Amino acid sequence: MRVLIVDDSKFSQITTAKMLKQVLPQLEVDFAADGEEGWKKYLEQKPDYVFIDLLMPQVDGHALIRRIKQADEKANIIVVSADVQKSVREELEETGIKAFFNKPFNLEKAHEAVQIMKGDV
Repeated sequence: MRVLIVDDSKFSQITTAKMLKQVLPQLEVDFAADGEEGWKKYLEQKPDYVFIDLLMPQVDGHALIRRIKQADEKANIIVVSADVQKSVREELEETGIKAFFNKPFNLEKAHEAVQIMKGDV
């Protein structure tokens, strides 16, 4: 299974990948530092799941989610963000994201994310 982690924080990228790989060691992970790079890598790789932060420079997570969903409404997106406003979360859930996790991403959240991913495989 391949995932793309789109986050402008290198620390968050590494932490998210490390936690996911502790639960699912065979996971293939790639990274993008903003929504524009994330969009390009999504088109190139067609990952099984995209983990997206909302607050990023260039193209933010909201815009990236819209782009991906317009291209592929069945795309599997999991949001990992510090933006925890209820209205934001509800708006994103209407787009069909698979899950929304508040930062910091930890081992418990990684287990939950992998359960979601395995349920879709």
